[in-house]
Amino acid sequence: MQIGELARRAGVTTKAVRYYESLGLLVPVRLANGYRDYDEHDVRITQEIRALAGLGIPVERTRPFLDCLAAGHRHADDCPSSLAGYRDAIDDLTQRIEGLSARRAVLVAHLHEAAHRHLAVPPVNEGEDLMTDHMSLPAGLPVPEDDGAAAHLPGMKVPHLELPGTGGKPIRLGALGTGRTVIYVYPLTGRPDTDLPDGWNSIPGARGCTPEACGFRDHYQDLLAAGADGVFGLSSQDTDYQREVVERLHLPFEMLSDPARSLAQELGLPTFRTNRLTLYKRLTLIVRDGVIEHVFYPIFPPNEHAGQVLNWLRDNPR
Repeated sequence: MQIGELARRAGVTTKAVRYYESLGLLVPVRLANGYRDYDEHDVRITQEIRALAGLGIPVERTRPFLDCLAAGHRHADDCPSSLAGYRDAIDDLTQRIEGLSARRAVLVAHLHEAAHRHLAVPPVNEGEDLMTDHMSLPAGLPVPEDDGAAAHLPGMKVPHLELPGTGGKPIRLGALGTGRTVIYVYPLTGRPDTDLPDGWNSIPGARGCTPEACGFRDHYQDLLAAGADGVFGLSSQDTDYQREVVERLHLPFEMLSDPARSLAQELGLPTFRTNRLTLYKRLTLIVRDGVIEHVFYPIFPPNEHAGQVLNWLRDNPR
C-alpha cells in the first residue's frame, strides 16, 4: 500500500509516517520504481506508535515496544524492555507532576497574598466607623420578593440539631437558652481569592453576605444591649471556609456550618440552586426559649439588615 493509505488506516499524517521512517521505526519495502510499499505489519507498527504517544511516551522512546512486536510477541508490552519503558514514562510524569504541583502552590500563595493585601478589616473599636468597601453593594441588584416560603416558621420549635461552629465546638440549636438568639442564615460568603458562582448578582437576594456579616459585627454590642443573648451566622459552607471569614472580618460571633442543610430539612427553610449548588436563601430567625419568635424574610438590602434586627429588638422588648 502507499503512504497515504497507511496514514489513513493508522490515523496519522503522512508527515508523521515519514518522521517514523527517519527514526528507523518503519522500514518499508522499496519497489522497482523506487516507491515505498507498506504492509499490514507497518500499519500495526504505526498504530502502536500512535497509541503510545497518546499515553505520553515520546515517539523516540517507542523502540522497545516495537522490537517486542518484531520478536513475534502478540502485544507490544509483553517484553521486560517494554515494562521498563512504562516505568521510565511514569517517572517522567511523576517529576512533571511534582514540578507542576510546586508551581501551583507558589501561584496559590501569590493569589492569596495579592487578593488579601488590601482587604484587611480592622478590629472593632468602640466609636470607630467601620463602614468600608465591604459594606457597599453594586447598584441595580434585583430585589427578592416574598414568596411565602417562610410564612410557616413563626411558632415552630427549633429542632435538636448540633451544628459545628467556628469556635471549635458543636452548637445545639435546641439548647440555646430561654433568651433571644439571632440566627441569620445566608447563601455563601465570598472570599477575595475565590470567584462567586456565575450570575451571582442576577439572583435576587444572593449578593451581600459580607456586608451583612459586617453589619452584624458592627451592631453586635447594640444587639446584645437590645436583648439578644447571642448572634450566629449560618450557611452550608464548611467550617474551615467560615473560620477564614470570621478571622478576616474580625467577627465577634460564631458561624455555624450546615453543609447537609439539615435545618432546611427540619424546618422547611427556603433554598435555591445555582452552579450545581443548593444554597440557603437569606433569612433571619429570632429564637426564644427554643421557639421561632420572629422571621425576617425576604431581606433587602443585606447591608442594612443588622440595623433592621436591632430596631425590631428595641421595638419588641422581652
